[in-house]
Amino acid sequence: MAEGHRPGPPLSHSADQFPADPVTEILRTSKTIAVVGLSSRHFRPSFGVAQYMQSAGYKIIPVNPNETEVLGEKSYVRLEDIPVPVDIVDIFRRSEFVPEIVESAIRIGAKAVWMQEGVMHSEAAERARSAGLFVIQDSCILKEHVKHFKLPSD
Repeated sequence: MAEGHRPGPPLSHSADQFPADPVTEILRTSKTIAVVGLSSRHFRPSFGVAQYMQSAGYKIIPVNPNETEVLGEKSYVRLEDIPVPVDIVDIFRRSEFVPEIVESAIRIGAKAVWMQEGVMHSEAAERARSAGLFVIQDSCILKEHVKHFKLPSD
């Protein structure tokens, strides 16, 4: 078995192709989340969400040209600059920026595009789905993780 490969259903398909709950499946099988628009400002929703997901065991990769490092991780200007495979592209940008981000997510071979609460773009979502990516719109990845998984108690 290849290094880093986990057995299970493929991740890169639309929700109706998953035998179980697709949100649980994508969260369970993913390791690396690129957070587009991640800010180092502690009061920003992107920071709190990324901090929680990092504490839940995910590798967080900040994507923000205005940051050099967030949550102890090097920040990248673009998704294409990230030197490791990305499972989920989590978007904290306004909806008008989504098509460009989706195209980048497709180019880097991401398995999923997750648009945070208030972020929606139906054409870009369809483009991502047609390219084989799992897509969530207008949904908080932290809230979904809390619903589907319990963190171990400290």
